[in-house]
Amino acid sequence: MNAVPLVTNETETLFDSDEMVLSMGPQHPSTHGVLRVVLKLDGERVIDLDCDIGYLHRGAEKIFENRLYPMIAPYFDRLDYIAAVSNGLLYVGTIERAMKIEIPPRAQYLRVILTELNRLASHLLWLATHALDIGGFTVFLWAFREREEILKIFECFFGARLTCHAFRIGGMSYDAYDGFEAQVRAFCDTFPARLEEYETMLNENRIWLGRTVGVGVITAADAISLGLSGAPLRGSGVDYDVRKTDPYECYADLDFDIPLGENGDTFDRYLIRMEEMRQSRRLVMQALDKLPGGPIMAKVPKVIKVPPGELYHSIEAPKGELGLYLVSDGGTKPYRLRVRPPSFINLGALRKMAVGSLVSDVVAVIGSLDIVLGEIDR
Repeated sequence: MNAVPLVTNETETLFDSDEMVLSMGPQHPSTHGVLRVVLKLDGERVIDLDCDIGYLHRGAEKIFENRLYPMIAPYFDRLDYIAAVSNGLLYVGTIERAMKIEIPPRAQYLRVILTELNRLASHLLWLATHALDIGGFTVFLWAFREREEILKIFECFFGARLTCHAFRIGGMSYDAYDGFEAQVRAFCDTFPARLEEYETMLNENRIWLGRTVGVGVITAADAISLGLSGAPLRGSGVDYDVRKTDPYECYADLDFDIPLGENGDTFDRYLIRMEEMRQSRRLVMQALDKLPGGPIMAKVPKVIKVPPGELYHSIEAPKGELGLYLVSDGGTKPYRLRVRPPSFINLGALRKMAVGSLVSDVVAVIGSLDIVLGEIDR
């Protein structure tokens, strides 16, 4: 981090200045990617900040306009690369809604199982890095232990561990492998005890509580005004989850709860995600129990052409509402595809949450937002 004195007049010197501009990032590990946060400080107290983004910009939305519809799908795996399965589900779901394609039930249930496993993997990575930011190295190792078991399942199913891609417009490219159900159930059977280990380590840890309770508070009204979603919104007590408000796939047939916070602070956002992991496991078990037989692919045209018009479709990704706005002119390529990434919207609340706190609190607040720069910059 490079400190630069904020000089307010020609005669002022470094030692006379009460305010200082500090550049945190873009190479700082606690900014969770190539994010540069420009802090204006009075001692250790943050009096203003600004986020400098764009270091990972790849022009993805422009690339979409120059690719056939089936060719676009793998690009979505590279947006939030920690939740590639969710990103892929958003894209194929948007095209399917626009073309009014009915997905076979088996494909819907398999999609939900894989997407919820991906939510677990994403939350585990968040917990590991968030704990490490605050000083909890043991939890970092534990969370990666469980995430590794999910990645083994993904490796068998997708042939990849990170940028997983198996969804196709109309369903799935291939069915579950032999032993898939047993492997998923084995993980789900051991996972609750692991969650209890994390909570035993953190929930009453005075260092953890001191770094999270009352830190980065945002009210429900402010969260709604800023367009937050996911854990940052539900941590402030706002009951909004796309899986409930606008069910997709087979979520309407499954039973699960939406955890809500009360104080809107970093600790509440931690508790929300911990409970969300329990609910994701619950969804996976229900989907396995109800998994039907039958085909995994609907009948789709050999050449994909989306009828002219506009459509917005969103899903509940691990980081919040992930949306896609499609404009079609009736051809084989989209006229416009605009991604609504939750990390980008949620990052807009950082100033509201961090001004008035200490520099060390900025690290905790960024971690509680769970951002990925791949979908922020696109």
